[in-house]
Amino acid sequence: MSSLSSAHVGKTWPSAGGLAVEALRDISLSVSAGEFVALLGPSGCGKSTLLELIAGLEPITAGEIHIDGARVVGPDPNAVMVFQEHSLFPWLNVEDNVAFGLKMKRVDPVQRRRRAGEVLERVRLTKFARHFPHQLSGGMKQRVAIARALVGNPEFILMDEPFAALDFQTRVLMQQFLLEIWRGFGATILFVTHQIDEAVLLSDRVIVFSAGPGQILEDVRIDLPRPRSYTDPAFNDYRSRLTAHLEREVMRTHEAELAA
Repeated sequence: MSSLSSAHVGKTWPSAGGLAVEALRDISLSVSAGEFVALLGPSGCGKSTLLELIAGLEPITAGEIHIDGARVVGPDPNAVMVFQEHSLFPWLNVEDNVAFGLKMKRVDPVQRRRRAGEVLERVRLTKFARHFPHQLSGGMKQRVAIARALVGNPEFILMDEPFAALDFQTRVLMQQFLLEIWRGFGATILFVTHQIDEAVLLSDRVIVFSAGPGQILEDVRIDLPRPRSYTDPAFNDYRSRLTAHLEREVMRTHEAELAA
């Protein structure tokens, strides 16, 4: 299992007219193998950008990121991303969608179907193996997207608001599903969310970001036993603590915009 560390990471995006937008500034954090860590902050604070840097999908402007001591300089097969949009191929059935990454790696057809079948069984999707994406609900599509991420046995799963488009009922079910998957597969998860309750419900730690350029305000360890309940008084203590952070950042940004 992999560990992650970032040291003084920054990211600046070039823009038209020679101007530049600083997305992240001086991000230093460490994530131990098997942890579930949520990244929480206002819109535009660079949470999703940090996932892209960790996955090696974008170059780093400053600092370094290491996975198991090796510097990230490009895409790492041990780190996969799950996006808000499921991005399933509509012309492929569930099994073929899940096995697609193995096909790209030229894994033998018999082996990749066996592996896809194993993962589909573990995520309780076997009976939907021959279904196509248009025949699935939103929550089911995201389960397939997670299964596709798991099929290559990644050590890091980087999730960019994967449940944001789901209704409340489906979201609750998917949150419980994700915890089952996390316990069952033992992967390390970094999970971007705007939802304070979701961060407290799911994670071991919540990394709180400032408004852009994103900086780490606090690393909050969620010291609550699982399963957790929204109505637990201790849950509400964490909710209040994190809400205070986000309220300050939202108002700070609003006041800066008014002043400009």
